[in-house]
Amino acid sequence: MDDGRRGDLELGTIPRLIERAADRFGAAEAIADGDRRIGFVELAARARHLGRALIALGVQPGERVALWAPNQWEWIVAALGVHSVGGVLVPINTRFRGEEAAEVLARSHARLLFTVTGFLRSDYVGMLRSAALPDLERIVILRGEAPAGTMTLPDLLAAAAHATEDEARARARAVLPTDPCDLMFTSGTTGRAKAVPSTHAQTLRAFFDWSDLAGLGAGDRYLVVAPFFHSFGYKAGWLACLMTGATVVPQPTFDVGEVLSRIAAERISVLPGPPTLYQSLLARPDLDAFDLSTLRLAVTGAAVIPVELVRRMHSELGFATVLTAYGLTEATGVSTMCRRDDDAETIAMTSGRAIPGVEVRVVDDGGRALLPGEPGEVVVRGYGVMAGYEGEPDETAAVIDADGFLHTGDIGVLDARGYLRITDRKKDMFIVGGFNAYPAEIEGVLLRHEGIAQVAVVGAPDERLGEVGVAFVVPRPGASLDPEALVAWSREHMANYKVPRRVELVGELPTNATGKVMRHVLRERVRAPRA
Repeated sequence: MDDGRRGDLELGTIPRLIERAADRFGAAEAIADGDRRIGFVELAARARHLGRALIALGVQPGERVALWAPNQWEWIVAALGVHSVGGVLVPINTRFRGEEAAEVLARSHARLLFTVTGFLRSDYVGMLRSAALPDLERIVILRGEAPAGTMTLPDLLAAAAHATEDEARARARAVLPTDPCDLMFTSGTTGRAKAVPSTHAQTLRAFFDWSDLAGLGAGDRYLVVAPFFHSFGYKAGWLACLMTGATVVPQPTFDVGEVLSRIAAERISVLPGPPTLYQSLLARPDLDAFDLSTLRLAVTGAAVIPVELVRRMHSELGFATVLTAYGLTEATGVSTMCRRDDDAETIAMTSGRAIPGVEVRVVDDGGRALLPGEPGEVVVRGYGVMAGYEGEPDETAAVIDADGFLHTGDIGVLDARGYLRITDRKKDMFIVGGFNAYPAEIEGVLLRHEGIAQVAVVGAPDERLGEVGVAFVVPRPGASLDPEALVAWSREHMANYKVPRRVELVGELPTNATGKVMRHVLRERVRAPRA
C-alpha cells in the first residue's frame, strides 16, 4: 500500500476520506453518470452541502437515514452527506416490495428516507403509504417526480442556508473511527432479517485492503453493476473508487447490451460481478462487435466457478486479472481473497486466503480446528467481525463464540496454503444471480397466503441465474391453488430474486422423526432430471 493510501487509512472515517480524496485527486473524474460528470473536489463540496441541509433539518449524530434507490450519482452524494454529519446509512434493496422496505425502516427507526420515482415502474413512495412508520419524518426524492407529502432534492438542499460551512466541517471532524457508518440488513444464516452495524474504521480497513489486493487505482474506470445497497456495489464499489482515485460509473440495471456498450463508451477497465454477469456477456452472439480492449480487472465470488470460465474471461473478455473473494455482511463484507499472481485453477476453485488482520479456520462441531483438506464449518475472527446483531443478543451469541470467532454456517476446506474452498453453502440458503435467498424468509411470506397450509422452498439449478427457488406447497383443506397464480402473487409480495420460479403442489412435506422437513429430499427432487 502506498504512503498516500496508508495515510487515508489512518484518517479512520469516511468524512475525512472525502476531504483527503479531494486534496489528492482534485478535479479528476470521480463519477461518470451519463451526462453528469463530477470531480473529487466537487463531490466533497456536494457532500458538505447536503450535510449542511441535514444539520438544518435536525439530523443528529447516530441517527439513521435510509436510502432506497438504484445506482446513480445522487445515491453516492446522499450517502456521503449522511456520513459527513455522523449519521448512519441504512441501504434498502431496490427489489424490495413495500412491506419488506417498511420493516427495514421501522426496525432501523430511520428519520429520513432518500428514494426515487419512476425506476422500473416501481412506486416506492406508494408502497409505503399504508405502512405505520412513526419515526419517518421526511421522504426526499433524489430523481423523478415528487409525490404529495415528499420533497425534492433541491428543496432539501435549500435548507442548507440555515447551517454554516463551519458547522458542517465541525460535525464531520467530530465523527470517530469507532462510530457506526451504516446499518445493513441481512438474513444471515436464518430467515429473519437482522441488522448489522459496521464502523468507519472496519469499513475503511477492509476495503483499503480489498482495493490493494485487487490493484484498483487512480485512472481506473469502474463500471459498478452490483447494486449500491449491497457491500459489493457500495463498499467494494464506489467507496473503493473514492479511496483510490478511480472513476465510478454507476449501472442502474443489468442489461447485457447496455453493459457492453458502456464498456466501450466509458473505456471501462474494472468490472466486478457475480459469475452470471460474465457468463451473460460471453453468451452474447455479437460479442465481437464490442470494443472490450480496456477491460483489465474482474473480481467475482458468490459461487465456485468453472476453471474454463476464468480462462474465457482472460481470452475472450480480455481481463488481465481475475480474482475471487469470500465474505459476509457480519464480517464487513470481505474475509478472503485471491492474489493477483494466483493461477486459474486456484482462482476458480477457491475463494482465496485470509486478508490481512483476519483469521479464517475450518472447525468441527465442537469448535476444534481441522487439518488442511478436512471439511467443516468456516469461522472468521478479526477486526471486521461485527460487535453483534443490533438488539438481538441471543442471535449474536448463536454465531459469535467465546473466542470471538464468527460461525458463518458455510462448509469449507482449507488447503495447506490457507486457501479456502467453500464446499457447501449455508444449510438452506441458495444464491439467485448473486443474491442470497433464504427459504425461511420466503416461506414466511408465502404462509400469509390464505390457501397455503405448509410450504418448503429449496434452490434448484438454473443455467442463467445459478439457482432459483422452487416452492413445495401443501394447500389448506378445501383450497384450490394454481401454481402460476401463486408465482404471480409472490411477485407482488417479495423481491424478484426471492420469488419461486416454480410451485409444486403436494399432499405432504417429507419430514423426519422429529417432524423437521427433510430439505435434502426436496433438493434431490428438484435436481433430478424432469420427465
